[in-house]
Amino acid sequence: MGERLKGKVALITGCGSSGPGWGNGKAMSVLFAREGASVFGCDIQQASAEETRDLATSEGADMAVMQCDVADDTQVAAVVSECVARYGRIDVLVNNVGIANLGGVVDCPLEDWQKAWAVNVTSMFLMCKYVVPHMLHQGSGSIVNIGSVAGIRDSGVAYVSYSTTKAATLGLSRSVALQYAAQNIRSNVILPGLMHTPMVAEHLKAGYGVGSKEAMLDKRSKQCPMGRMGDAWDVAHAALWLASDDSKYVSAAEIVVDGGLTAKFA
Repeated sequence: MGERLKGKVALITGCGSSGPGWGNGKAMSVLFAREGASVFGCDIQQASAEETRDLATSEGADMAVMQCDVADDTQVAAVVSECVARYGRIDVLVNNVGIANLGGVVDCPLEDWQKAWAVNVTSMFLMCKYVVPHMLHQGSGSIVNIGSVAGIRDSGVAYVSYSTTKAATLGLSRSVALQYAAQNIRSNVILPGLMHTPMVAEHLKAGYGVGSKEAMLDKRSKQCPMGRMGDAWDVAHAALWLASDDSKYVSAAEIVVDGGLTAKFA
């Protein structure tokens, strides 16, 4: 067990995993707990959140979870209140929830477009809305927003709602960072590249025009300069640095975790 987050309370959205294996929220929750944080996680899938909690507590860490649709104002307010009631403060907020729907501007259904905005952007807005007042009262805080290189580069896969909302994440994070910089509240974005996570394996096969999940994963790996995709732990370790005091003078930053992918696309 480490001590980089000792004494801190971290609220992590999307703490479960959308399928077998390690998603970003699951890896961040367990890593933060290992580094001494008290973790309060939420997820729309209660069983998935509880699985992450059980992994953390089995190692002697302190983690509690709650079911939440983070695009719902009332549910977000309840999660933040419960976290503060249990732990007394919130030092770190990780906005991790996101969905990816295939479809370009012509064939993307309006319902998919609206859902992507609700899940990918409104969730971050609501979490910041209810968490920032507690950070102001404390006089400090770190907000870590999980974006995507899709917000700054086109990957060749048509998912306009995803790339547009991930671009919006950058503006939201920057706005929060600059508004509250003098109050010692930091806000940064992690931009993962092509990653091998349960969400990717579940949702993106059709967009690559290949016949199997294995073929899609192989095609994605070959796009990466390192010859392999990253994984949830690569995102988790970047988030740990931003959450910790090691990055105390870093705010309004966009940290690319992509194995050199966006440099290749430039």
